[in-house]
Amino acid sequence: MNILGINSVYHDSAAALLVDGRLVVAVEEERFNRIKHGKLPDVDNPHQFPERAIRFCLNYAGLTAGDIDHVAYSFDPKLRRARFRPEWWMDPRFEEVFLLRLGQVRDVAEELLGRPLRQRFHFVPHHLAHAASAYFPSGFDRAAILVIDGLGEAAASTLAKGAGANIKPIETFDYPHSVGFVWEIICGYLGFSTYDASKLMGLAAYGNPEVFRRELQSIIPVGKEDYAVDPEAIGFQSAKLSRIGTLLGPPRDPGMEILPRHADIAAALQEATNAAVVALVRRLKREVPLDHLCFAGGVALNCVTNELIRQSGDFSDVFIPSAPHDAGTAVGAAFVVHCAKQKSRPERGNSTPFLGPAFNRREILAAVKSAGLTPRRSKSPAREAADMVADGKIVAWFQGRMEFGPRALGNRSLLADPRRPDMRHILNQMVKHREDFRPFAPSVLAERADEWFEVGAHSTSHEFMLFACGVKAERRDRIPAVLHQDGSARLQLVRRESNPRFHELISCFFARTGVPLVINTSFNDSEPIVCTPTDAIVTFRKSGIDALFMDDVCLTAQT
Repeated sequence: MNILGINSVYHDSAAALLVDGRLVVAVEEERFNRIKHGKLPDVDNPHQFPERAIRFCLNYAGLTAGDIDHVAYSFDPKLRRARFRPEWWMDPRFEEVFLLRLGQVRDVAEELLGRPLRQRFHFVPHHLAHAASAYFPSGFDRAAILVIDGLGEAAASTLAKGAGANIKPIETFDYPHSVGFVWEIICGYLGFSTYDASKLMGLAAYGNPEVFRRELQSIIPVGKEDYAVDPEAIGFQSAKLSRIGTLLGPPRDPGMEILPRHADIAAALQEATNAAVVALVRRLKREVPLDHLCFAGGVALNCVTNELIRQSGDFSDVFIPSAPHDAGTAVGAAFVVHCAKQKSRPERGNSTPFLGPAFNRREILAAVKSAGLTPRRSKSPAREAADMVADGKIVAWFQGRMEFGPRALGNRSLLADPRRPDMRHILNQMVKHREDFRPFAPSVLAERADEWFEVGAHSTSHEFMLFACGVKAERRDRIPAVLHQDGSARLQLVRRESNPRFHELISCFFARTGVPLVINTSFNDSEPIVCTPTDAIVTFRKSGIDALFMDDVCLTAQT
């Protein structure tokens, strides 16, 4: 049975394909159309499908449109009509437009696949798709499940239980009680885009949460096992009044200097988020007293909060997929339909993030030739790249299948030396062209990680750069470029079994320097992560990157 999963309802458009219960491919539209998040999060475009991502999924699996047995869409219009109140919009007509566009979704799918789908098209509740995207790849037989994001049909947080092939919702917190929306509002208030939660996470480490603690507690009041959001305090669209200016002071205009006050707001927001999520974890543990937790939704990208969940000890193992944000719901929706039709769970524990396109040497050489460059074959690309990094060079590493999710994990990465105190500034200013307070993550050999970081019990999700672990005090002077302001680092464990070539590179760097880790940041420059060899060459040529390795083909700045 071939099941095509699609997300296009809000943002992070994506497609995924299950073949007989096995996830064979999952990709985000942004990597193909080069538009961040695939499209704007407008109310009038849920019918704009990730067509390039869908075509790639079919081509990769060697299928035609006629081979697709079922299509799963990660949003349920009926649930939306039943649960969402139009007055929650600033203008209730927005909901009319949204529902009209959702009404076109099945027609678009049928036109794209060239045949009527009828009962083969399925609307899957958004939070159920999120839950499935985490539970089924986890490999757990039974698990508590937590979903926290901006908004599904009406829910902002969902507590659920997974057992076998079934996911049972336990409780939901509906709008306006949305932690995700609070982050979007404060991102805009501090002069960033609504997509810039990662910037606030980085900025928070520079602030003092005490300065705005009381104000954020009034925005997100937290109890022992629950939380709420005051829509007037934060200034949601549905609020008749807004107290955000009174609480937080004047907003920051984009381009304006970032002041200590702004970092203090971010720090208080992070603290309030930690409290709200930990309260829900505590509530979920009481409702579902199991050992394992699966976590998904956009808030599950908050590595600081994730680490607190892990350290709480409420659950012995925490699994978060590489794509916990909306793109992952394409995978989850397909899983849900598989379970409904087959009455069995899909393949267990297939949690690899490497689900996108790969390119062979012939395709790479053709792109190099088209760019008018002269390639060089490397006899040992991992060793040569490691030597360049050790010599202070910035190396683009383009290998194997592209990652699914927002973070480069060793196949579409920029690599640099963590020992150099100035490397963060160089990467931020000369390559990534972003704010200087933004930190960089270390990718460390899994077998050496405990010598350098406070990792605790190793989790599969440590391989996806989803936890902020403390750097051991005696090691901090050795790796200043990955040390964040609070003494932590957003760590990625690299196992030989998961990514042998990237593991080899780090091993070579370790053999030369005695440091078993490298800086790893996404291979991009104010754009989506590169997908194709041509994308890689374009970004290489316009950025301050010293060398590009694609398979064993090497290009240098002098090429």
